[in-house]
Amino acid sequence: MKRPNYAFSRVMYIIEVALEYFISMMIGGAYLAKIAGEIGLSDSTTGVLTSFVSLGLGFQIFALFLRNKTPVKRWVSILHIVNQCFFALVWLTPLFPLSGTGKTVLFIGFLLIGHVLCNVITPSKVNWLMSLVDDRKRGVFTANKEIVSLISGMIFSYVMGALYDFFEAKGETVPALIIGGITIFGLMILHTVTLLLSDEKPTPKSEKTSLRTLFSDRRQVKSIFLVIGVNVLWAVAHYITTPFYGTYQVKELGFSMTFVSVLGILYAVARSAVSRLLGKFADRHSFASMLNICFVVVAVAFGVNVFTVPENGKVFFTIYYVLFAVAMAGINSSAINLIYDYVEPQKRTVALAFSQSISGIVGFLATYFAGFLVEWIQENGLVVFGRNIYAQQVMSLLGVVCVLIALLYTNLAVRKLPKKSA
Repeated sequence: MKRPNYAFSRVMYIIEVALEYFISMMIGGAYLAKIAGEIGLSDSTTGVLTSFVSLGLGFQIFALFLRNKTPVKRWVSILHIVNQCFFALVWLTPLFPLSGTGKTVLFIGFLLIGHVLCNVITPSKVNWLMSLVDDRKRGVFTANKEIVSLISGMIFSYVMGALYDFFEAKGETVPALIIGGITIFGLMILHTVTLLLSDEKPTPKSEKTSLRTLFSDRRQVKSIFLVIGVNVLWAVAHYITTPFYGTYQVKELGFSMTFVSVLGILYAVARSAVSRLLGKFADRHSFASMLNICFVVVAVAFGVNVFTVPENGKVFFTIYYVLFAVAMAGINSSAINLIYDYVEPQKRTVALAFSQSISGIVGFLATYFAGFLVEWIQENGLVVFGRNIYAQQVMSLLGVVCVLIALLYTNLAVRKLPKKSA
């Protein structure tokens, strides 16, 4: 692990994650809501499109067909170029000389294909790059990755948000959309360079696995499905809430893109401040134990959003966002690291793909069906104790319930599983 080329590759991995993070910000949340608004899509539809991140995870099952295709670097780099070009086209779709229906079809197509390809790549890419990290230091390394991404991301987000607001204030969104597309294309080039400069360890034939070998050990199967249960419960909580917050910010709460970027800065600072602490805690105890802390915090965060309305929006949503950032400092890495904690090393790529696929499909379906409730509330209205209740408040309350169930499940079903070592 101390070989110079591996050390350099770990640095490239940290930069690669940051660049991919920049791109993910630009095709999600408030940015995606703005682009969708240019095409004329509804809040519920935008929420479902936002959950394409989760649907894309469902396609990680197809990564199993590429699991033994080595070397990994070549095909991962090529597919990433294609997927990120599709993301660049998402920003340019409103400029195409097509009808509203035509733009909608292309917009959905570009977004979906981009997420599908990204997630087909992920298990093999993560296993390739994480194999260069000492298992005893995964928590701290993951924290370092996040800190670099978040600090650089808050600067990037603020600049992009300010640019969009500048052109929107002048009534000229076309230049903003063009700049967005070109920016993603430029990030794609830099991202490709980091992959090409990263080293790859040879993969022994004995480590090449399939679903069949993954499920050959009954005790291993039990561990995998118990871990998947945590990811599934979190996917439901996450995707019945956050996909609908993008439109809530730019419409009901009336946030400018600059303020959205300021929220991004606060998010980055809060998450960076606790990321290494949670990473060290997870390395010393376990990622399941760390989730206890994170699930409590995120339950409080969703609870705050139950009471977030236009009158207090900037204050309450900021509180929610900071608490959510603290929680995500641990939750974000748990999907991968729970697999690494409880699955044998040679089976991790397949186990990760299978776990992410199941939780991703469940997350998308959660958003899809939640969209009906959001649309019904927006069309018919909801009044409680004489106060108008917004759909996002209801979804936040349901999110609290789902997180509490996930917390209980983690303690009863996962924490006592035996850990696997490399």
